[in-house]
Amino acid sequence: MYSEHYGLSERPFQLTPDPRFWFDSQTHRKAMAYLGYGLAQGEGFIVITGDIGAGKTTLVAHLLETIDRNRFNTVHIVSTQVEGDDMLRLVAQGIGLPTEGVAKAQILDRIERTLDDQARAGKNVLIIVDEAQNLPTSALEELRMLSNYQVANRSLVQIFLLGQPEFRDRVREAPELEQLRQRVIATHHLDPMKPDEVEPYIRHRLGQVGYAGNPEFTPEAFSALFQATGGVPRVINTLMARVMLHAALEDLTVISDDTVNAVTEDARAEGMNKRSAPAPAGAAPVFDQGRIAALEAKLEMQDAALRKVLNLLIGWIENDTARTHSRAAHSDAA
Repeated sequence: MYSEHYGLSERPFQLTPDPRFWFDSQTHRKAMAYLGYGLAQGEGFIVITGDIGAGKTTLVAHLLETIDRNRFNTVHIVSTQVEGDDMLRLVAQGIGLPTEGVAKAQILDRIERTLDDQARAGKNVLIIVDEAQNLPTSALEELRMLSNYQVANRSLVQIFLLGQPEFRDRVREAPELEQLRQRVIATHHLDPMKPDEVEPYIRHRLGQVGYAGNPEFTPEAFSALFQATGGVPRVINTLMARVMLHAALEDLTVISDDTVNAVTEDARAEGMNKRSAPAPAGAAPVFDQGRIAALEAKLEMQDAALRKVLNLLIGWIENDTARTHSRAAHSDAA
């Protein structure tokens, strides 16, 4: 692995969101400002949207790392196209309420009582819903109804909705969401990073895992990375992992634009960079997100199979060693 070759403590470009790797790009800084504004207001909805790989999940992870747990009880829901009643049950379960065999009216009553208890204890309940573009209108309506709960003119719940760009358009235009739209106090769309943010982004991630300057990067390498990825964080991570692996295999101490372009061409030959969304002006097509997801899933399956084989091998060796010791012990006894 390239991490061992270059003396890194772990992989800096893993795709699993990790708040340690949070990078304060201009667009993510604005998103955090809006989320902070929402928390200060303590009411209504904040809507954050972005393309696949723009960093919405990382944004949530960073928010949950920095939030004051003494002031907020958070419920994080990744929607799976649940209808209204199921959304209520997910919220109830998130605040510690049993829902099996409980009627909807009772669930609503228990949620309101719990929210009231939390408020009296000095806590607000923050509901974060990821992949909100998958939610049917019934689920959004139930969330809107929850936002109506108040005590002494104080809202009992704050709701953040995160989704893909089509969710922004839906909130803006759908007639059936007019009442929810009136409760949205701020919105922000996560754009790709700018060309001059790619280098500090990469150096930041490398710096979290003990990077000491090997390999070096030429300025042209960062320009090539932006051109190949369009500044989308997840796509940068995917390409950089391949670039670092290529560099390790070739024992490179300098990564140039030629290195990046060679890896990009290899990816193109594999059919990984079919256009899946309009690229920024002057940028090459980004990697196909669906193809990337499929490859990631395949790698995870291969890793799981390898771990299983290794565990079987270790078990076989341990059993064989035990049998050898047992035979030696019987021989000594004889």
